[in-house]
Amino acid sequence: MRIPDALRIVLAGAAFLAVASAHAFEYKEGAAPVRTVAPLAPVPPAEIPGGNVATSSLAAPAPAMPSGIAPTALAPADSALPGTTSAFQAFRTGTQAYLAGEKQKAVQDLSYAADQGHALATWKLGRMYAEGDGVKQSHIKAFRYFSKLASDNADTSPYSPQARFVSNAFVAVGGYYQTGIANSDVKPSVERAREMYSYAASYFGDPDAQYRLARIFLEDKGGLKDTRQGARWLSLAANKGQHQAQALLGYMLFKGEAGLPHSPARGLMWLSLAREGAASAEDGWIVQYYDDAYAHSNDEERGLAQTYAQQWASSQR
Repeated sequence: MRIPDALRIVLAGAAFLAVASAHAFEYKEGAAPVRTVAPLAPVPPAEIPGGNVATSSLAAPAPAMPSGIAPTALAPADSALPGTTSAFQAFRTGTQAYLAGEKQKAVQDLSYAADQGHALATWKLGRMYAEGDGVKQSHIKAFRYFSKLASDNADTSPYSPQARFVSNAFVAVGGYYQTGIANSDVKPSVERAREMYSYAASYFGDPDAQYRLARIFLEDKGGLKDTRQGARWLSLAANKGQHQAQALLGYMLFKGEAGLPHSPARGLMWLSLAREGAASAEDGWIVQYYDDAYAHSNDEERGLAQTYAQQWASSQR
């Protein structure tokens, strides 16, 4: 059966990002999972660079643009599309061009759509500049696109089709604040990163944001250390299939660190799940964590870990 072009484009656009969802649980060795709720209520960041935020009970106040970052710099090139073209039409032709390998036309048409407020076009341009995908890599341009998307859509429903892209934009902006951008006014700020991650983690329930927020609470940086909060955010992210969170939580449980109980079997369970999800060279530390825990566990703990993993898998269906 032939899929209509419009539907195919929407499906292709949605495939740019996939986010898992589930619930979290606390641990007691030998006991069934106990479901919990998110540890923090959503609190919008006090300032999101780039654009205005619509007024609502969930929106952040209208932000001040960081010095040296002008909103007019968002569109990288003039589009050849006629002025009567809709944002959706431009997104569709831009996506078609991208899939066909015509990256220059894709940037032009997606820029046109983004300039009219098309959320997914704005997100895709941010990803292209962040990764150097068909364009010269520019983290400052990526930062501008992600900032605009987050700012303009902070109060979008977390159940809307575009929510995952808006949430990912918050995570991306948080990442840039965490590391800073060389030769720009975007300087490292753990506090600003925490604000972005916290909003995406609590309002949108984003597992990547929950993992990154947990790392901030677990590490002694910027006076934000809170191991209890860190462990709880790891729990939420791990139950949504975030394999990095699964690995770190598993290792902490196996070792009994950060105030968590010493639960070798439960820890090995999470580490085994994380190892299954490890796919890139950057995940080498996950394999090392698993190998270390497995080497220091006994047959009983390994058997229990397998049982727990089966129980967890069943709970996700």
